[in-house]
Amino acid sequence: MSASTAQPAAPAAVAPQTPPMTLREVLRIDTMRRLWYAQIVSALGDFLALFAVIGFLTFKLHANAQQVTGVQIAYLVPIAILGILAGVFVDRWPLKPTLVASDVIRGFLCLLLLVSSQIWEFYAILAAISVVSSFFGPAQGVVIREVVPLHGLRSSNSLMQTVMFGMRIVGPGIAGVLVKLFGYNLCYWLDAVSFFASATFIFTTVINRSPKVHKHTVAEDKGAISKILHDMQQGMNFIFHHAGLFFVVLAMSAGMFILGCFGPLIAIYVRDSVHGNYTVYAAASAMIGLGMMIGVNGLNAWGKSIKNTSLVYCGLLGIAAGLVLLCLLTFVWSTILGDLVIGIAVAGIIIPAQTLMQQETPPELMGRVGSTFMSAVFTAQILGLLLSGELSRFLSIRSVFALCAAMLVLLSAAGKLWMEPKTTPTSAVSS
Repeated sequence: MSASTAQPAAPAAVAPQTPPMTLREVLRIDTMRRLWYAQIVSALGDFLALFAVIGFLTFKLHANAQQVTGVQIAYLVPIAILGILAGVFVDRWPLKPTLVASDVIRGFLCLLLLVSSQIWEFYAILAAISVVSSFFGPAQGVVIREVVPLHGLRSSNSLMQTVMFGMRIVGPGIAGVLVKLFGYNLCYWLDAVSFFASATFIFTTVINRSPKVHKHTVAEDKGAISKILHDMQQGMNFIFHHAGLFFVVLAMSAGMFILGCFGPLIAIYVRDSVHGNYTVYAAASAMIGLGMMIGVNGLNAWGKSIKNTSLVYCGLLGIAAGLVLLCLLTFVWSTILGDLVIGIAVAGIIIPAQTLMQQETPPELMGRVGSTFMSAVFTAQILGLLLSGELSRFLSIRSVFALCAAMLVLLSAAGKLWMEPKTTPTSAVSS
């Protein structure tokens, strides 16, 4: 859920021909390296605890499908709702204390899982962790933007996302072994410890912030609430009036919406369309994470000279292609291949979208824009989770996949026609 102190070069000083930084070069930045270590330990802990909670609800409390899905919704909703507001405070608060405090608080909240035995208790704890995460995420994004030069942002985002995708692959297996050998509580302990370890990595580095150019506004004379509303409006206005950024926010949200629909329905697709068993379902699900890993590493190896917007188009169309494959063919091999293609394509949206957002956003707005971006993505996931079941009541699973593919193609065409970003000194750097 989860940084050297050198400040990034000013956008105008970065020449278009500046070669992209490699992963190794980005990791030479001390603060970025420590932030990456923190991400590794906290992400592993998160996945261990999440799968342990799902396993406990499923096999101990005998929860139904809606109650298990509620675990994801309980975690996503607070971030979706508080995301925009959290960015306002992140732009005002010191970064390192915000990150360290967030980790410490989440660590103690994880310890409450040890004494939980009712479904509502798990929901409440996960929601509380999510509230704190809504501040951690934007603050982490601001730190990356502050300490990594513009031509290293794609590599830095790839590093952070590789951790998430990798843990998605290995997390279920590790959690399963630990639960079988030692029980559920060990996973909760490890998650708490991972947050304390993450806080230690961040605490031991130096994080400086660029000085802000403050412009007094009339809203500031009207009280604290007016200030907060004014700051929120600034972040949203920047996105809405920046065609390229608005498009990648839509693209990222669309991709997460599709994954939200896809996740609950793929098991039913394997059962009813492919006539496969749990093993096929598990393999198909793992292909999403594997595809994301391949996509992230492929971007670093072969996508350095491709514009961020072009990669987003490819990502949208790639997800559509994977869905079409699932619609047209119902074999085990085609299911595995379709999921792999979808995973690779998702990486083609996530990394360029994050990079473009960081490149185009002024440092003083990074918290608000980043949190609005995050809020839109989590809202899309929630809508996907909620609507997948409703759509499947009126349409077949394959028809739902086809509808999602058509939506992605239309969004890609709309982006190409009306939302290409203007050429600016910042956007000239695509990596």
